[in-house]
Amino acid sequence: MPYNFDEIISRRNSDSIKWCCYPQDVLPFWIADMDFQSPQPVIDAIQRRVDQGFLGYPADSIRLKEVICHRLWKLYSWKVEPDEIMFIPGVVVGFNFVIQALTNPQEAILYQTPVYPPFLRAGKANNIQCLNSPLLRSEDLDYTINFDGFSKTITPQTSMFLFCNPHNPVGRVYRPDELEKLAEICLENNLFICSDEIHADLIFQGHYHTPIASLNPEISAQTVTLMAPSKTYNIAGLCSSYAIVQNPDLMKKMKSVAHGMVGNVNLLGFTATEAAYRSCDDWLSELLLYLEENYKFLVHFFEEKIPEIKVTPIEGTYLAWLDCRALNLPQSPYEFFLTQAKVAMNDGKSFGAGGEGFLRMNFGCPRGMLQQGLQQMEQALKE
Repeated sequence: MPYNFDEIISRRNSDSIKWCCYPQDVLPFWIADMDFQSPQPVIDAIQRRVDQGFLGYPADSIRLKEVICHRLWKLYSWKVEPDEIMFIPGVVVGFNFVIQALTNPQEAILYQTPVYPPFLRAGKANNIQCLNSPLLRSEDLDYTINFDGFSKTITPQTSMFLFCNPHNPVGRVYRPDELEKLAEICLENNLFICSDEIHADLIFQGHYHTPIASLNPEISAQTVTLMAPSKTYNIAGLCSSYAIVQNPDLMKKMKSVAHGMVGNVNLLGFTATEAAYRSCDDWLSELLLYLEENYKFLVHFFEEKIPEIKVTPIEGTYLAWLDCRALNLPQSPYEFFLTQAKVAMNDGKSFGAGGEGFLRMNFGCPRGMLQQGLQQMEQALKE
């Protein structure tokens, strides 16, 4: 491997929220932030930009939009024009902004739990009702969409479906037939789709990401797609994301709300994104292989050492969804492993209905660190 993902580099003094949130004796496996250095071409590009000595307000980068368009065509055969891209400082900012632009307080949004916690907070933040159509969990531990339940959850007030693909935290990479069926229901009920596709690059072998808006023009006209390089290249701190809006009327509404609300994208975020998309394909290919091996290592460890913890089969992301209910712990799994194993993960209940008794574990780290955390969990249960 020309890239050493096994190297453990201390982040204690890097102002990392992942490493600052808990005491120093706690190993963090919570927030979706990998413990690998960003690829060297990204670091070099940022350094060149800093060396220029000017860090003022950035112009809208037409060059970067063209790079993104080329990439979307190469990866998904999805034809996107530069003027259909709007830069935003983050995907969470993005879907809150889309709710503000395309809905009103008399309406409702729909999501599927368990799901990324900011989805659950979006309704309250925007003074709008939230409806939930929970995912179905099979005896094989994987998750599927309850299409009948999804349809029945929609009310006359429902105006938007807030979608997560690849899904965080259950790791589903939805197939085109699933996406088509979902989109058909949304079109029949005149729902906008706001699709969070921030994990689109993090797909395991044998699976393929399909942007829901790429299916056909009718779906695209009802969809805002949110993407970013942040999770993929570990540059979340640079606040660089973008919305793809192929309906001019929707874009006009979004731009009218954006002034004074969304703010500027980070200049260094533009620089890092362009370098990542132009020069880091090899790095990403090897990262994906390493992440998949980490996932296999994690699954094997639990099967051999803690079989009571059931690992959800995942198809992408670097987030494992752990069913800890069979442990019958005297406290929540989150609290137990934090206090007794000194391992910090995300509490499943924060992902909404269906998350109680689960944990989300970030395995985007050197394998030695992952192994240490798993061993501490095993030891805590033994004691």
